[in-house]
Amino acid sequence: MFKQVTQPHDQLMLKLVPILQEANRMLREEYQNYVDGSSFNIEKKQDDSPVTQADLRVNAYITEQLHHLEPYYPLLSEEGQFEERHHWTTCWLLDPLDGTKEFLNKRPQFTINLSLVHQGHTTFSLIAVPCESRIYMGYTSSLPWRYDTAENQWYRYEIMPLPTIDKVHLGLSHRSKNPKYQKFAEIIQHQYPVEKKEAGSAYKFCMMLEQKIDIYPRFHPTSEWDTSAGQGLLESIGGGLVDLKGRAFLYNQRQTLLNGGFIAYTNAALGQLAMQTLTTLQQHVDVSQS
Repeated sequence: MFKQVTQPHDQLMLKLVPILQEANRMLREEYQNYVDGSSFNIEKKQDDSPVTQADLRVNAYITEQLHHLEPYYPLLSEEGQFEERHHWTTCWLLDPLDGTKEFLNKRPQFTINLSLVHQGHTTFSLIAVPCESRIYMGYTSSLPWRYDTAENQWYRYEIMPLPTIDKVHLGLSHRSKNPKYQKFAEIIQHQYPVEKKEAGSAYKFCMMLEQKIDIYPRFHPTSEWDTSAGQGLLESIGGGLVDLKGRAFLYNQRQTLLNGGFIAYTNAALGQLAMQTLTTLQQHVDVSQS
């Protein structure tokens, strides 16, 4: 849970907050224009996924702002160029609009994902939720913060004694119709009641921080900028995000920027349950194929 606290003294967080406040404002404005039926430009990328004027506007703004931060680190963005990335030991990872399909389906569960990666490991994470005027952020090595921009109020995550598992809240995407997800839920149901919670994009990671989701399985590919910030935040509270063999993701270390499937969880006990469930599932179906 998050507990109201005074403003932190960390300079990186204090420099990033006004940047993300403005980026949140931009996305809310773009979203409202789209919902209202105003002229709105949507294009297709090479992989046939949509990119909108909102993606590009926020990407340009954050790119410019990060360029002026000290120390300077190169940026690996979904909407940018990254031919030289293999020479970078430290870089930012950015998705200026994670959940473009949520946005286009007029669901306000889209986010801005930003993380700092050093030698493959996420060291700092930030997920902003424009339509809730919230920013979750922090270092992987310490408990995360939440800043509510409308209230100008800071909160700090507080670890509570782990309760006995009496129900498992399972996070799923709105379009998770693959029968593997149903089978995953059925296996858990042999031990605990399951409540499914559908939500979009990295918004599910925020729900995990707010104790609304316990386990989030994903059996189809994502990109590195989709998971880095969420993984860092989950690791900071004692949870994690691992591939289907139980290994934590590393970033900017491979030729491809695509991740395979993953399992995300909020604490070690739930992680153990999730991996046991995955092992049982793998005995029935091949979850490596989306």
